[in-house]
Amino acid sequence: MKNTLKPGIRFEHKIIVPKSKTVPFLYPEAQELEVMPKVFATGFLVGFLEWTCIKAINPHLDWPMEQTVGTHINISHDAATPTGFEVTATVELIKVEGRKLIFSVAAHDGKDSICKGQHERFVINKEKFDARMAEKEKSKV
Repeated sequence: MKNTLKPGIRFEHKIIVPKSKTVPFLYPEAQELEVMPKVFATGFLVGFLEWTCIKAINPHLDWPMEQTVGTHINISHDAATPTGFEVTATVELIKVEGRKLIFSVAAHDGKDSICKGQHERFVINKEKFDARMAEKEKSKV
């Protein structure tokens, strides 16, 4: 981690919601989801917030050897967003506790505030992490 990784880092990221990021596409094998409204899925919103946090801090890490993984998410999803709308995520690193990073996150779709909350990420050494996952895979029954 570079010494520039400090609270106060802010980043904004935008995406136009495509059909492929709507609820019916979250789990294509789930028949229950096939009939749900074609609005931005909460699962894809979470991924978009994670992506925005990663973009915010990557310049402050020894990328790609240092990366981050999500460890906690606490958001509200307050408004539905149809396809074609531009969603803007805004994140701010509010706390650094060793390798644990805590972000304030929010998003809007140009008409409504669609979410707000907090997200935690943890800085990892990619090589060590991959080795642990390879070891774990060997132990699966």
